[in-house]
Amino acid sequence: MLQQNVAPTAAAVSNKGLRRRLRLGERIIEGWIFLAGLVAIVVLLGIIFILLKEGLPIFTYTNPWEFFFGTHWYPVSNPPTFGIAPFFVSTLMITVIATVIAVPIGVACAAYLSEVAPHRLSETIKPIIEILAGIPSVMMGFIGLALLSPFVQSLFHLNTGLCGLTAAIMLSLMSLPIIVSVSEDALHAVPREFKEASYALGATKWETIWHVCIPSALSGIAAAVMLGVGRAIGETMTVLMVAGGALAVPVSPTDPMTTMTSAIASGIGNAVRGGLQYQALFAIGLILFILTLAVNIIAERVLERQKRKFAR
Repeated sequence: MLQQNVAPTAAAVSNKGLRRRLRLGERIIEGWIFLAGLVAIVVLLGIIFILLKEGLPIFTYTNPWEFFFGTHWYPVSNPPTFGIAPFFVSTLMITVIATVIAVPIGVACAAYLSEVAPHRLSETIKPIIEILAGIPSVMMGFIGLALLSPFVQSLFHLNTGLCGLTAAIMLSLMSLPIIVSVSEDALHAVPREFKEASYALGATKWETIWHVCIPSALSGIAAAVMLGVGRAIGETMTVLMVAGGALAVPVSPTDPMTTMTSAIASGIGNAVRGGLQYQALFAIGLILFILTLAVNIIAERVLERQKRKFAR
């Protein structure tokens, strides 16, 4: 009788100890997750603080209107002139063209790999596409210089192939692997029941992809597009090598141009720390940060509207 009472008590003590160890492991993991999130927030706030601290003083020398809408960038003239309209327009033009090229092709490739291609072919192609995302930007710049630039020059009969269109095409190629990979994962995660219900109602494969799979995976596709746009906005070396480097406001995509990132990269080495050019370049970085934030906010609003639409 005594042995029967002791055995359950020992088992209960063992289970209680196991639960304590599991709970301790959970607390450690929760602590690491909290610490990682806290570090990310601190780093983000630190970046914002540095950008504001180093960039805002330029507006005590140049008023914001002249800085944003001025068309002359002469940091070493007397007096210096800082107008970022050429950089801002070039960045928007190249980013929009790259996005228009990359997004439809990327989503279409993702839909093909997820829903149409044989499993073996999809499993072979996707790793190759993901490897393309790791190609250094300087190598993409060399490819643009050696192959794409002469082709664009001869196709449009230009004086030089180093222009915004060349940069936009190269950026679209650099954004494609990200868009394809993330979109394919999102489409692959769509429940099979959704597709089977669509087929049961008489829809074709392409109707199912367009009306069921893509709307259901819209959040993942939107994330893929945002990653692609972020890559296009923030890319430096490729644009610096193939965009042409002109300081005038571009009128056509075939004009040579300079983006905000390439202006920072080419000018920061010659800027005196704490000087006017140094402050102006940090102000450009602050504008890039705000531009990227605005794109993400707009994308989030559009995504929420689409979610409400399909929830009805």
